[in-house]
Amino acid sequence: MKYGVSQDARPQAMTLLFAAALSIVLWFVPFAELLSYPFRIFVTFIHEGGHAIAALLTGNSVQSLSVAVNASGETYTTNGGTFSQMFVSSAGYLGAMTFGALLLVLIRRAVAARLVLAGSAVLILGLTSVFGLFKPLVAGSWSSLSGIPFTVFAGILLAVGLLAVARFASAGVATFVLSLLAVQCVLNALLDLKTVFFLSSPFAATVPNDAVNMATITGVPAIIWAIIWIVIAFGILSIALRLYVAARDRAFDAKQDSPFEQKAEA
Repeated sequence: MKYGVSQDARPQAMTLLFAAALSIVLWFVPFAELLSYPFRIFVTFIHEGGHAIAALLTGNSVQSLSVAVNASGETYTTNGGTFSQMFVSSAGYLGAMTFGALLLVLIRRAVAARLVLAGSAVLILGLTSVFGLFKPLVAGSWSSLSGIPFTVFAGILLAVGLLAVARFASAGVATFVLSLLAVQCVLNALLDLKTVFFLSSPFAATVPNDAVNMATITGVPAIIWAIIWIVIAFGILSIALRLYVAARDRAFDAKQDSPFEQKAEA
């Protein structure tokens, strides 16, 4: 399917393409994962936050949320009915994809990058303090307490970093960092879904993951759920890209905060 990039979308599209290219290049450069590591941790917070928010929306409670040094994560919630469990299990990968798509739309609609970065910092800090620290302390189990130190450290560092960029970076740099966050959310969601797809194969050893949880809940094979999530994820991305490259309404016309901003001809 072809996407025609409107004239006013080109500066932002250049920023996004550069962010995507940089993200991909870092995969192949030795030790460059150290540079992308904070973004990976950010995506893990969003993934686990998706599970937590889905639990709250379906009337359940969140017992703990933790992020590990290897960028994996765990979220423990109370179990509701079948629909609730399905919604919570699906909200991790699809939540990360949806958040990345939302960032793309906000960038395109000229919402100030500093405002979005500050909002993301508040979200990470809220997940960290409420579900990463307070709830595990209340639960008091060792499995919950063991994840507190790194979760709190990483959450606070991420929040401070996002706020620092929002406060002190130029508009162009803030927009580029926001584009990187969007790209990382989208790419990592797709890569994680690819991993889940192969782990869900009937020929693979059973490894606990969200698709296996769905299979346990519904009796439908895990690989089917992985395929469904991949289709939905690409659907979300397709909608976001359509909105991104389309011409913007006059109500949103504003100076582009892009390092690739095109200068108007005299």
